[in-house]
Amino acid sequence: MANHLRSEAHLDTAPPGRVPSHALAVFALLTFAISWGITGAYIFLPEQTSAAFGEISGAHPLFFIATWGPAIAGIVVVMSHGGVRGLGAFLTRLLLWRCGWHWWAVVLVGLPLVFVAGSLAKCGPLLAPLPPEGPGSVVALMFMMLLLGPVEEFGWRGVAQPLLQRHVAPIWAGAIIGAVWGLWHLPAFYLSRTAHADWNFLAFLVGNVTLAILVTPIFNSARGSLLLPILFHWQLILPIWPDAQPWDTWILVAVTAVIVWLNRERMFSRKGAVTEVIPGSDARI
Repeated sequence: MANHLRSEAHLDTAPPGRVPSHALAVFALLTFAISWGITGAYIFLPEQTSAAFGEISGAHPLFFIATWGPAIAGIVVVMSHGGVRGLGAFLTRLLLWRCGWHWWAVVLVGLPLVFVAGSLAKCGPLLAPLPPEGPGSVVALMFMMLLLGPVEEFGWRGVAQPLLQRHVAPIWAGAIIGAVWGLWHLPAFYLSRTAHADWNFLAFLVGNVTLAILVTPIFNSARGSLLLPILFHWQLILPIWPDAQPWDTWILVAVTAVIVWLNRERMFSRKGAVTEVIPGSDARI
């Protein structure tokens, strides 16, 4: 297995260090320290923090850093065990794209259809209305969004998912990550200049758990790809999709239940689950 992974990563030297399971605790602590440290300063010391760094918003540099907390933590964990070579091998997971065509259909077609169906259920539009600035501003926002939430996947799916799947079945790994993912967002609900401030946290938490479970079979089918989870995450926040709350959440719950049932042998068993953070490292479970 180790030789197979080494050939896939095209490594001609000794494999980089393996990330141990206990690194999951370091990843979690560092993730929350970075993200909650920044958002907590704006919540508990709003005047002093705003005076020093400016008002927080979705475009503020500190908001980006807070959003990148899982990615920063994940990269620190990878480099602490694999060094620069390990990070290079880790990033090759961005090139993993091979999986069943139906998983690509879920990401590229299924998710947009959920938003459209949810919007129509509440008599809304097929697509989000264009802003006064025109389509150019939407395209610019789309690319800005690619540098926000999707970057989190370097941590959630890059590090947390493989380490959890060493010990629990994929469905439980997804559910745990979804719950932590939702809790990690909690401070954003108390920041008045962010989108989360107007959302319902319970519905958001249910949605996070659902989405984390839904992306799990895609992740494992693509052998630990970072590319597909990043595209999956990007679809969730693209500004072209209409506001479909709360219908999108309930449709996603139904879709996820069907997909879990159809893939129950893999979802409730660790067979075939990706368990390595750095390709080419020791594959012992």
